[in-house]
Amino acid sequence: MVSSSVASPSDKPKHRPMSPYRLISSLIMNSPLRKWRRNETKNNPKPKPLIQCFTYNEISKATNDFDQENIVGIGGYSEVYRGDLCDGRRIAVKRLTKESGDMIKEKEFLTELGIISHVSHPNTALLLGCCVERGLYLVFRFSENGNLYSALHEKENGSLDWPIRYKIAVGVARGLHYLHKRCNHRIIHRDIKSSNVLLGPDFEPQQITDFGLAKWLPNKWTHHAVIPVEGTFGYLAPESLMQGTVDEKTDIYAFGILLLEIISGRRPVNPSHNHILLWAKPALETGNTRELVDPKLQEKYDDQQMNRLVLTASHCVQQSPILRPTMTQVLELLTNGNEAEVAKSWRMPKDMTNGDENNNEWDDYSMLLGYDVPLDSSI
Repeated sequence: MVSSSVASPSDKPKHRPMSPYRLISSLIMNSPLRKWRRNETKNNPKPKPLIQCFTYNEISKATNDFDQENIVGIGGYSEVYRGDLCDGRRIAVKRLTKESGDMIKEKEFLTELGIISHVSHPNTALLLGCCVERGLYLVFRFSENGNLYSALHEKENGSLDWPIRYKIAVGVARGLHYLHKRCNHRIIHRDIKSSNVLLGPDFEPQQITDFGLAKWLPNKWTHHAVIPVEGTFGYLAPESLMQGTVDEKTDIYAFGILLLEIISGRRPVNPSHNHILLWAKPALETGNTRELVDPKLQEKYDDQQMNRLVLTASHCVQQSPILRPTMTQVLELLTNGNEAEVAKSWRMPKDMTNGDENNNEWDDYSMLLGYDVPLDSSI
């Protein structure tokens, strides 16, 4: 008689988690950017790797041993340092902080590396390389003009002129369109905000950065369910706050808030804890664009371009994700305004125009956005 046995769960071989070294090597080797470079350099006797593995000594020397004076940004789990390589290139080094050594933060850091190493577009941050000695580090090209948040809210002298603001809005839209529509795999950024928009020399290009919360979205999936809720107060879409669901439309909501920020020069949540959308709602309903315009512009702006941005923002910030446009439609609105097909076929949805006292959708929305949320803080 032949006896058979079934292995118990404890007898099954245990899979060890892949080390950062093997994971990073796998990500870089499988990157389409590397394959593109490999094909491109068949006739080149000395090909240069597109994504470089830096040594710790290289990045430590570049940042002056991670001097505190070189810090240019601090995130939820990382610090960003300015540095100068021996070949003259100025870089930004993103270091996983020692205090955030838990597996979740390490996973987010490696997720960012995995996604951004597969991204190549003028309006997304350029990854130069990484380092896995004595910690985890990502190396980017340094953006001379910092980020959009700083340019809008922290510059004491002057303000961004309108032509620059309009270029930034269109540039970010193109970057998001690429992530949603042009990548081999759809990418949801999940943390679109002004501090994650980098500004290069002469404020061009405008690049989306910080992919730590980003998600791949398989073609057959309509959305992700993410618990706990992550992101930044002020930019989070209602469905993310209430249900923990994310898809392209959550990015589009955040982009609409970003447009209002660019137009008005106001923070998403001001010092009185009022949300920018609640402040903008009356002007969006009546179409009174001038009430939304940043006083620092001193009425020096292109009326047609301003109307396009306001129109686009009004569609992007709809409470229902179904009513929000796709990024393809967003680009059409920014380019053609009221002449765009999407603008001709849509009217302002009821949830923004219905004055019925029995309709409490916006009252509920006000409670959701709240008057007592932290200023520009991540959840």
